[in-house]
Parts: sequence; C-alpha cells; structure tokens
Amino acid sequence: MSAPKPIVHVADSDAALASTVYDYVVERSAKAVKEHGFFSICLSGGSVAKLVGDGLWKKKNVDWPAWRVFFCDERHVNLDSEDSNYNALQDTFFAKVPIKPEHVYTINPKLTVEGAADDYTAKIRIVYPGSDIPKFDLMLLGMGPDGHTCSLFPGHPLLQEKTKIVASLSDSPKPPPARITLTLPVVNNAHCVMFIVMGSSKTGPAAKALDLNKSVDDDDMPPAGKVRLYHGELHWWMNQAAAAEYQVQQAKK
Repeated sequence: MSAPKPIVHVADSDAALASTVYDYVVERSAKAVKEHGFFSICLSGGSVAKLVGDGLWKKKNVDWPAWRVFFCDERHVNLDSEDSNYNALQDTFFAKVPIKPEHVYTINPKLTVEGAADDYTAKIRIVYPGSDIPKFDLMLLGMGPDGHTCSLFPGHPLLQEKTKIVASLSDSPKPPPARITLTLPVVNNAHCVMFIVMGSSKTGPAAKALDLNKSVDDDDMPPAGKVRLYHGELHWWMNQAAAAEYQVQQAKK
C-alpha cells in the first residue's frame, strides 16, 4: 500500500499562509470535537510557534476547552527557559485562550532526559490509554534547513526507532543537546500532519522531502521526507521562498 500524496499549498504571502493555516486548524478542531469530544494537537517550536502565537488565538467559535495540547518535541530545559517550546507559546497563545492548564501537557525538566521521555509517554497515555500508537488529530510540524523535523535529525539513530512513542536524545546537533521527541511511528499515525515551511533556506530540503520518486530510505532523504502518512492527510504549507525549488521540479514534469 502506497502513502497518499502530500497536499502542497504555496501561499503568495506569509499573511496568506498564516490565514489559511489558522482556518484549517479550526476546521480540524471542530471535526475532531464532533467525532470524539476533544481535539488533540501537537505543536512545534520555532517558526511554527511564532505563527501560532501571531494569530491563532484570534479565531472565533473555537471550542478551546476541548483542546488537548502536546508538543512534537521539547528541549530538556526549565519551562521558563528561552529554549523551551512551551515558553515560546505561553504568553503569545496559552495566556490568550481558555485552554485548561491541565490540558497543556509539558515535560518534567526535573527528571533526567530519559525519565522526562518516559514521563511524557505516560502523559500521552492519559488521553490515549493502552499500548497502541496514539493517533493525534493534528500535528503542526516545522522543518529546519537540514531537513530535520521534531527533534529527528539527519542520520540520527532515532530515525530507526520503532517501539517508543517518545524518545530522548542527548546529542542533538542543534543546541540544546538534550531533548525529547515524538518518533516517526507516532507522526505517521496521525489523522493529519501540517508542515509549515517558510524561507529560502528550506527550499532544497523541501524539494527533496516532496520528491515522491525517492524512497523514505534513500540516503539523502531528509527526516521531513520520512513523514508519509498511510491513513491520514499530509499537508505542506509553504511560502514562495520555501517552495521555489519544488516548483521548478514540478514545472519540469
């Protein structure tokens, strides 16, 4: 069985990209709440956190109390650290919407990084009990200039992780080195994944990740390209700068 093709959206401006993403997140939220009474979303840091904080909180008619918020990855730092993905969203998003604090699932930085990963697995099991791979309603993923997503980096052994749903690493090539991350089996099991990719530094990795002629096991396939959902929707939202090389590829077909 082959994975469905990613749905690629190229926005004319960053503002148009943000508006479209906000609308789609609200649509997915309403769908999930109608189907099973809550909406599970996994957020990323960096440019994704900035986009969320810039305006998602302004959306109307959102059942915020039904949200269950997790993080695609997190740095093993205190929650008030400038490096914390949670902290990047605390004032810009969480403080502005009525999501219950107990429904925002953060790491416990007092534990070892390995312990924090195990503890985060237990927190996911609050919403998704049992031993099955959780099926999150939506993941908002970013991508680095090296093609990494979550804290899954090119050539790293965690790309081969098959059993854990949350893994730890202490050797991240991007500081800080100690982190926890959702694993590829979890990402690929989501109902919907949305990549949000902006900037010219991302254009080469984006084109490689979206090259469906390549196998996910190819040596030069970036981690973002290993996200191939079999039972969900995979979207890529890009601005013109990030999509430039991909558009050249498409024009040649």
